[in-house]
Amino acid sequence: MSGFTYVTDTASPVHPVSALDYLPVDQMRALQLHRLQFIVKYAYDRVPLFRRRCEERGVRPEHVKTLKDISLLPFSMKTDLRDEYPLGLQAAPMSEIVRFQCSSGTTGKPICIPNTWNDIEVWKNGVMRCLAMGGVTPNDIVQVAYGYGLFTGGLGLHYGAEGYGCAVLPISGGNTDRQLMLMKDLGVTTIACTPSYFLHIIDEGHKKGIDFRKEMKLRHGFFGAEPWTEEMRDKIEEYTGLVAHDIYGLTEIAGPGVGGDCIHRTGLHIFEDHFYPEVIDPETLEPLPDGEQGELVFTTLDRTGCPMIRYRTRDLTRIEATPCPCGRTVRRIARINARSDDMLIVHGVNLFPSQVESGLLKVPDVLPHYQIVVTPTGALDTLEVKVEVTPENFSDDIRHLEELRKRVGAAVKSITGLTAKITLVEPHTLPRSEGKIRRVVDLRKANA
Repeated sequence: MSGFTYVTDTASPVHPVSALDYLPVDQMRALQLHRLQFIVKYAYDRVPLFRRRCEERGVRPEHVKTLKDISLLPFSMKTDLRDEYPLGLQAAPMSEIVRFQCSSGTTGKPICIPNTWNDIEVWKNGVMRCLAMGGVTPNDIVQVAYGYGLFTGGLGLHYGAEGYGCAVLPISGGNTDRQLMLMKDLGVTTIACTPSYFLHIIDEGHKKGIDFRKEMKLRHGFFGAEPWTEEMRDKIEEYTGLVAHDIYGLTEIAGPGVGGDCIHRTGLHIFEDHFYPEVIDPETLEPLPDGEQGELVFTTLDRTGCPMIRYRTRDLTRIEATPCPCGRTVRRIARINARSDDMLIVHGVNLFPSQVESGLLKVPDVLPHYQIVVTPTGALDTLEVKVEVTPENFSDDIRHLEELRKRVGAAVKSITGLTAKITLVEPHTLPRSEGKIRRVVDLRKANA
């Protein structure tokens, strides 16, 4: 697609790929408006659903005169992609499509995103900028343990790391023994996978007597594709000595590389030249000012295979407009550790799995492996939290285990306000995952 070029500047404070991260705000807003006006007309002319919804609102592309006018446009949602499956939202001709990426489709038809070559370059550019922000250099060896294929994680990190000049080990997920062997033998310095799978790798390494701090050369980890907390970050860093970076993305928008945290880790910098962020009230759908918590919405400014206009992510966050110590001018969002569709209602209280995780990991004698089970029991539901105990604390001393159970229960209640049934289990007994972990078992749905 003509009109989109990547700015490189050898005077960039970090790396040429990051030049746009430091663009003066007024220039960035001008660039965003230019691209927004283009992509709105492009989608209006080529995507019947978007055009129909605009017509229902009495909106035409020429009505978008300022960035604030984005609020005139209709929202899009994941259900649109499923309803229009497989290619009802495709905008570019098939001659320009070079790849399809799809979601897992575990709840029905998958979503299918057609990508042009320009879309792939936008995606790769975002991953490269995430690596640069984290302090990775072309001398690093990157082990990509995200799944390859239809899932965006593996290919996204692979092409981004290669494009950045790193040596890539494209191992994908699974075969954890081989993961550990190659990580050690090749002197891997950077790992990329889901945080839950990396915990499994650590787990298996500890069972083999591996001391990650002494025997591995890991310096960086890029973790995403599932919510995780600051407490989980602390545990990963404690076990391995690496710096754990948050990398954010979703298939509908581009995959990993929509944003990430810099070395100061004050939130996730969003690459605003590609992805225009909004935060809305999920009830009223009205835009919220920077600093207020709500649902994250993205508009892809220069992706042409399947442009997404005001896409509701269901991720809950806020835009951080205060300056970051790194000097980047692109805005940040607060770390995402909750999604509106992950929310459970127990005893009338809104509960997110990340709240339970934060409470559990404040107790030093438990491991970062847990499962939440909600069971219907008459008038009230039962909330059970199963959590693994460190080997030295799992013993036949019933009094000690009961005291630990009470501490865990108090920690969970202090954050959630709910009294949970705490079940302490032996190490290595709860499910592990090579991809996205399933933390919640809601038996109310099974009985509905």
